[in-house]
Amino acid sequence: MSDGTPADLFFDAAIGLLQRVREEEAGAIAAAGTLLADTVAAGGRLFAFGAGHSSLAAQDVVYRAGGLALMNLLAVPGVVGVDVTPATLGSALERVDGLASAVLDTSPLRSGDALVIISLSGRNALPVEMALSARALGVKVIGVTSVAYAAQTTSRHSSGSFLKDHCDVVLDSKIAVGDAELTLDTIPAPFAPASTVVTAALMQAVMATTAAALADRGIEPPLLRSGNVDGGHEWNGRVMREYGDRIFYRH
Repeated sequence: MSDGTPADLFFDAAIGLLQRVREEEAGAIAAAGTLLADTVAAGGRLFAFGAGHSSLAAQDVVYRAGGLALMNLLAVPGVVGVDVTPATLGSALERVDGLASAVLDTSPLRSGDALVIISLSGRNALPVEMALSARALGVKVIGVTSVAYAAQTTSRHSSGSFLKDHCDVVLDSKIAVGDAELTLDTIPAPFAPASTVVTAALMQAVMATTAAALADRGIEPPLLRSGNVDGGHEWNGRVMREYGDRIFYRH
């Protein structure tokens, strides 16, 4: 690390990654948006899941102003965010066999729905089992992951496979193994992770694609408006009444 401040270098790294996913993942983004639009048009429901910090990008598209009202969070106790104490427990739970199946068995997911699974490494038992079990139910799966991990690490699932191996569409975040963009001679470890910035952008790009794909078919996208603009609450109330059977975060 030489020219520029650490902040400048981080922005450069993040912008470079965003440019890469924009160019290299354009086809996958289009495919994911089409898959979600197909699901909505056919009466299916949409869900997003992520563990630990990967959950941030999933939460970013749920109950979000400007976002699709139909996107629901599939929560796994103890692994959504870092609110569990100790925080290391969340990481341990990601490696527990059977947890994903137990969650799916008690969730509203059913055949015809779509599930976005976000996992940076895609190597732990939880996201792999989640994808396998969801597809067995007849659920379409979109995986958001760094494909580099599959080439440079080993799987922690009994099958030896990764999340990317069990998806209908894969979005590659291009994040390097270790998720740290900067190094400095005076700091003993790499630092400044960019996975949240890039993954959240990928998710919003897919959501935008989905909304436009629905509009192209003559279907009004069920979008939420900000409650902080005049008429926002009334707008959202109408959308939630119309699509109440496909929205689970309000019950």
